[in-house]
Amino acid sequence: MSHTALRHARKAAAAMVITVAAFGLTACQGSGTDASSPSSSARPTSAGKTAQDSAKGATTGTAEKSGARCTDQINYAGDSRSNAEINTIGEKTGHCPTPEKGDKPSGTPKKPGTSCTDQVNYAGDSRSNAEINTIGEKTGYCPPVGNK
Repeated sequence: MSHTALRHARKAAAAMVITVAAFGLTACQGSGTDASSPSSSARPTSAGKTAQDSAKGATTGTAEKSGARCTDQINYAGDSRSNAEINTIGEKTGHCPTPEKGDKPSGTPKKPGTSCTDQVNYAGDSRSNAEINTIGEKTGYCPPVGNK
């Protein structure tokens, strides 16, 4: 083998070792676990909503506190995703996803620390106070008065 051919072979081998090492570091990111994830430009092949769709933009959310669930840190009322899905995104990315708000619920925005039945006059409404207040706690909105 000529001197030039030997030099090219050594450079090619060195480049290959560097490439393999770079891929190894990228996949583990120092934690020893597989932390690689699809890029935000990746598109799911199915038309349905997937966990990847929900995880998009997750790194723009609030950093997850160690040992605390995202649903215990942020109000996800009105978010179409389940608590399990939201918490899984937080565990996988280290950031709690930004709440997805659908259509604004009808009713009056609930004041913190005040029950809906103390905030709105539900006289004549056939629902129990407990049911009305539970709706307010879950959605963040006191439901409109109904069934008079």
